[in-house]
Amino acid sequence: MESRIQFVFLSLVMWALCASAAMAAPKAEELELEPLVVREPDRRQVEVDDLDSENFEIGGFGGLMNVDNFGTEPVYGIRAAYHVTEDFFVEGQYAKTELGDTSFERLSGGSPLFIDRDMTYYNVSLGWNIFPGESFVGGRWAFKGGLYLIGGVGSTDFADDERFTWNAGLGYRLIATDWLALHVNVRDHVFKSDLLGEDETYHNIEFTGGLTLFF
Repeated sequence: MESRIQFVFLSLVMWALCASAAMAAPKAEELELEPLVVREPDRRQVEVDDLDSENFEIGGFGGLMNVDNFGTEPVYGIRAAYHVTEDFFVEGQYAKTELGDTSFERLSGGSPLFIDRDMTYYNVSLGWNIFPGESFVGGRWAFKGGLYLIGGVGSTDFADDERFTWNAGLGYRLIATDWLALHVNVRDHVFKSDLLGEDETYHNIEFTGGLTLFF
C-alpha cells in the first residue's frame, strides 16, 4: 500500500516539474536569433615583380682560350641568344683572340713564323637547359638559373685561312634580375689544319664568363 502511495506521489511530482518547465520555456516566435554573419578572411597584399617576357638576350664575355700549339691567351666576344622554349635556345657568338708563340718558336728561339696572330671565330649553336632550378646565396637570396649543354658549328679565321669548326661545351646561367643574367662557360672549339706542315686536329679549350641583357 505504501509503495503505491509513493509511486503516485512521485508521478505527481514529475508531472508538476514537466508542466512548470513547459510553461517557463519561451515560444519559438518569442526567440530572437542573431543573423548569421560570414566573415571574409583578411587577405594579404603580395607584390610580385614583373618579369620580362622577352626571349632574346645579348651581351659580352671574356676569358681565356688555349689554342693547340699556341698557348693560352685572353679571348673576348659578343653573344646573342633566342629562347625557343623553356628547354632549348639558339645562340650565336663572335669572338677574337691573339695567338701566342708556337711550341716550335719557343723551343727554337728563331724568328716568328707568323706576323698576323689575330684569330677570330663565329658560330651558331643549340643549347639545352638540362638542370633548370634556383641558386641560393645565404639564407635570404634565391636566383633562377640552371646548367645547360651547348654545341654547334661555325668558322675559325687565322693565318689568312678559314677553317670549319664545331664546338661543344657546358655552361651555367644565373638570372640576377628580371633583365640581367650572368654566364660561365667552358667550350671546346675543334678544327683541322695543316698550318704547321701536318694535317692536325686542333682542340681549343675556352673558359669564359659574361653578362647578357634580356630584351
